[in-house]
Amino acid sequence: MKNALLLLGFLLSIGLTAISQSAKRIHRKATLIDTHNDVLSSSVLDGVDISNRTKEGHSDLVRWKEGGLDVQFFSVWTGEKPRTKEGFFHDAVALIDSLGVLILKNPQRMVLARTYGDMKKGLRQDKLVSLIGVEGGHMIEDDLGKLQELHAQGMRYMTLTWNNSTKWATSAKDETEQGAKLEHKGLNDFGKQVVRRMNELGIIVDLSHTGEQTFYDALAVTSKPVLLSHSSVYNICPVFRNVKDEQIKAVAKNGGVICINFYSGFISRGYDERSDYLTGPGRKIIQDSLAKIYTDTSAVRTQWRKFYRAEMKKFQPTLAQLVDHIDYIVKLVGDDYAGIGSDYDGVSALPEGMDDVTTYPKITEELLRRGYSRASIRKILGGNVMRVMKANFGR
Repeated sequence: MKNALLLLGFLLSIGLTAISQSAKRIHRKATLIDTHNDVLSSSVLDGVDISNRTKEGHSDLVRWKEGGLDVQFFSVWTGEKPRTKEGFFHDAVALIDSLGVLILKNPQRMVLARTYGDMKKGLRQDKLVSLIGVEGGHMIEDDLGKLQELHAQGMRYMTLTWNNSTKWATSAKDETEQGAKLEHKGLNDFGKQVVRRMNELGIIVDLSHTGEQTFYDALAVTSKPVLLSHSSVYNICPVFRNVKDEQIKAVAKNGGVICINFYSGFISRGYDERSDYLTGPGRKIIQDSLAKIYTDTSAVRTQWRKFYRAEMKKFQPTLAQLVDHIDYIVKLVGDDYAGIGSDYDGVSALPEGMDDVTTYPKITEELLRRGYSRASIRKILGGNVMRVMKANFGR
């Protein structure tokens, strides 16, 4: 019996080693595209040089190389209030400029792509192909001229809304929280003009963050495949930012791609529920209890932070739970409609072992372990997004 168990363990070890080695080869040969990273607003705009390995954040040029990343859409984001008195459009331009400076400092390692041909050329040169995605239609300030200006500066997708709605499109957050109180839901006539103009210019319509009405209105208008740059599956984790089965099917019918967000609260229902409790009613209950032990308010805050971190660690999702979202989409509509949209440097919590951009190969290994073919893995890692890029950009 003991010998049989030892033999079984030995065979399992050989099998796991073979999968790991095969995954490395597949990952190295595939084109890996991440459709959403917030490092510009989290670090670069503040003067952090990510040309070299950094101790903070999730991303830099060294670690991207280690993770096998080939193409990165850099998110141009500002919240519902502008950073500067000049407004949202000015903020967007400043972030785009910060990427431009980074590329100028690293011409042998990075290239800005404006066309599908630019991307292919950058891949042949073994450079990090960099594209610009503007996260939030509020940054065009209700002006089609500014939409065109951002396109001229390199914008190649625009998320119709962030959490805040615009005058012409409602967000998932507002449609969920305000519902009937909203003056309008979905796209108005100007919003439909925006989508049509994006199609004409070759800007991918990104439907992450949009409300369901906006989502379906945009699909009814667009003549080209859409992208969800960083969204996960509602049926696994029912939060306002994730997409429901009928939405997934609608994206597949359109020929678009849903790129899975790595944020723990969008991956695991348990994590989301515990986080909601501890940042809501549970916080006061626990802090009141801590106040009975520690008389110093500073000590209470310190102990609260320790408690929160330790508690949320218990609910941290696994790599398998992350890949479950990819698997769900594939089983529902096929392997042509899933991709990677990590939201690195834009999220506060990640699945176990997915701490930074060096960890992408773990997804490839998990997909291979589940029996995915090399062809399917190549599609999910980047091929599907390349199809959408080509359909929107042309050659």
